[in-house]
Amino acid sequence: MKSAHDQSNKPGVSSPFAGTNQTGMRALNERLILTLIRQHGALSTSEIARHSGLTAQTVSVIIRALERDGLLLKGEPQRGRVGQPSVPIRLNPRGAYFLGLKIGRRSAEMVLTDFLGTILARRSLAYPVPAFDAVVDFSVQAAAHLVASLRPDARARIAGLGIAMPFRLWDWADTPATDPSRMQAWQDRDIRAELAQALQVPVFVQKDASAACGAELVFGTGAQAPNFLYFYIGFFIGGGLVLNGSLFDGPNGNAGALGSVRVLDAAGRRCQLIDMASLMVLERALAEQGIDGATLWDSVDCWAAPQAVLDDWAEHAASGIAQAIQAAVAVVDVRLVKLDGWLPPGLRDALVERVRAHLGQADFKGLERPSIQAGTMGAEARVIGAASQPLLARFMTGFAR
Repeated sequence: MKSAHDQSNKPGVSSPFAGTNQTGMRALNERLILTLIRQHGALSTSEIARHSGLTAQTVSVIIRALERDGLLLKGEPQRGRVGQPSVPIRLNPRGAYFLGLKIGRRSAEMVLTDFLGTILARRSLAYPVPAFDAVVDFSVQAAAHLVASLRPDARARIAGLGIAMPFRLWDWADTPATDPSRMQAWQDRDIRAELAQALQVPVFVQKDASAACGAELVFGTGAQAPNFLYFYIGFFIGGGLVLNGSLFDGPNGNAGALGSVRVLDAAGRRCQLIDMASLMVLERALAEQGIDGATLWDSVDCWAAPQAVLDDWAEHAASGIAQAIQAAVAVVDVRLVKLDGWLPPGLRDALVERVRAHLGQADFKGLERPSIQAGTMGAEARVIGAASQPLLARFMTGFAR
């Protein structure tokens, strides 16, 4: 059967940031203009023409069409030093709406976002194991609830559902407290097809860590680098890769599968990064102390866990992540690495510092030592990344390939 991660469902296009003035290409040019405004904020017609390479006349025609479609809004004229006042054009938050579903090892969450990526409402489901039928039932009910929260005239503007989930989720059936028979359905059935049929909207699927990376790329704050490696720590650890300003998924949708990178643990034994730097490992350490690790998923703001256990986990995680970074930059020449996850901000920042310390001691002969930064999307990265998939597919260009 076709995998849920089959690339026929992959959002985004690989078009460069350049428009065309030829007829018959308005759809591409519309995406380009919407993308430029999303990147730069409100822009005047002349500024859009300069950024896009389109003529001012072509830009004006497209802006009028996008205004009629409710996707753009004109602001108040801004008078400069010379010439006619310029009119800033911005995105209309109510121009389109998106559903995003994050399927995790411990919980599922669905959100409704507006055209700016703002979360308007959410529903969640906690579980010990992600049973396929339970997740489908939750998704259908949550979607109905979220859609009902919109005005009737706004419901027609729902552009689709994006799903962020671990790649080949069934491969992890041997993790603690997991009944392998309950995971088989994830391999035998196609959640994208089942939800598309149930909800009657376009549905897109992406690896959860890549979706989180996409959220950082599109909505992240601060200066954005055109190339960076991205780690997201959840129950598992995964990653994403941005090249030339675009999220690179690879032919199978699994580029940046950093959790599978082989590293050395504290005893010098080879293992996968997932066995050193995931919250699955922290859960296990807490259980050894007689503490229910499931409490990690109650709230990301504050964890009732002994500091010594957190420090020990962070040190081992940082060692593994630093090794994975060194291996990755030997293959993909990136100067920036971002680290984020379902982590209290203080623990995430401390982990970043530990990774920097390990990299500072590593042998980088023949390589450029990358900069390490904390991500800016935090625990919301995966679900916002999920909701951004129909946004990328229908209204943007240049962010995914």
